[in-house]
Amino acid sequence: MATHYLDFEKPIADLEAKIDELSALSETSGSFESEIAGLRKKAEQLRKKTYAGLDPWMKTQVARHPQRPHFIDYVEALFTDWNELHGDRQFGDDQAILGGLARFRGRPVVIMGHEKGHDTATRITHNFGMARPEGYRKAVRLMDMAEQFGLPVLSFVDTAGAYPGLGAEERGQAEAIARSTERCLTLGVPSIATITGEGGSGGAIAIAAASRVLMLEHSIYSVISPEGAAGILWRDGTRAKDAAMAMKITGPDLINLKIVDRLIEEPLGGAHADRKAALINVGNVLAEELKSFEGLSPKQIKKQRAERYYAIGAL
Repeated sequence: MATHYLDFEKPIADLEAKIDELSALSETSGSFESEIAGLRKKAEQLRKKTYAGLDPWMKTQVARHPQRPHFIDYVEALFTDWNELHGDRQFGDDQAILGGLARFRGRPVVIMGHEKGHDTATRITHNFGMARPEGYRKAVRLMDMAEQFGLPVLSFVDTAGAYPGLGAEERGQAEAIARSTERCLTLGVPSIATITGEGGSGGAIAIAAASRVLMLEHSIYSVISPEGAAGILWRDGTRAKDAAMAMKITGPDLINLKIVDRLIEEPLGGAHADRKAALINVGNVLAEELKSFEGLSPKQIKKQRAERYYAIGAL
C-alpha cells in the first residue's frame, strides 16, 4: 500500500522521496548508504518534531487518515473465534456497524464497531462508517445478548456521525441512537469503548457510553464535526480549522473534562505508520481495563458507570 501523506507531512514526504530515489540509485550506481542513513535520521527527527506539536486540526487529519486501522483490523489482530451476527430483526442489516461474538485472549466477549472500509467498494458497502437506525438497533440486540450471557462489551468507535439520509430519518434515526445510548448506560456487564479514529456526534455516543472510554492519542471525539460547527457558527465550512481549535476535541482536553478516561499511545507518526504496534498497544490496554472489573457485581458495575457520567461537568 502506497504511503498517504497529510498536508503537514509534506517536508517528511520530500525527505522520504529522496531516500527512495537514492535507494534505487544504489542498486545501479554504487552505494549511497551513508547519505541514506543521514536522510533517514533527519526524517525521523522531523517526524518526532512534527508529531510532538500537532494542533487539533492536524489531529483531526490524522484521525481521518485512510490507512488508519479500522474495526476489521482490530478484529483480525486482537480476537479469535469471531462470529459476526447480522441484522436488527426489524428492517435489515446495516454494514456501517459490525458486531458479534469473539474471544479476547481466551475470554468470550461481545464486540462491535464502526467500519469505514478501505477502498471505494468497501467504503460504499459500509457507508463510510455512517450507520442507519438498523445499525444502532443491531447494537442494542448485541448488548441485550451480552447482558443475558454475562459477556463484556468492547466497542470501537470511528465515525463522522450517523447517516442523515431521508430513509434513516423515516425509520427513526434519533430514537434508535437514543435507545442504543440508553442500553449502553444500563448494562450490568463491563463495557469499554475505544475511540480509534473519529468519534462524531450521537453516531459515536450511541455505542460509546461505556463504563470506560478510551481514546487513541491522535483520535478526536466531538459533538459535531469541525466542518459542521464552522457551518453553523460562521456559515463557512472552510473555517473548520478555527472550529477544531476551539472545540476541545483532542485527548488531553477530553481527559481534563472527564469525558475520556485514558489515552492509548500511538506509534511515532500515528497508528497508520505502524499498524501492528498500534493494534498491540490497544490490545494490552483493553486487557488491563477488563481486569479492573474482576469481582464486581452487575449492581456495582451500574453504580460505577452512573457515577462516572454524573461527574462530567460537575463543579
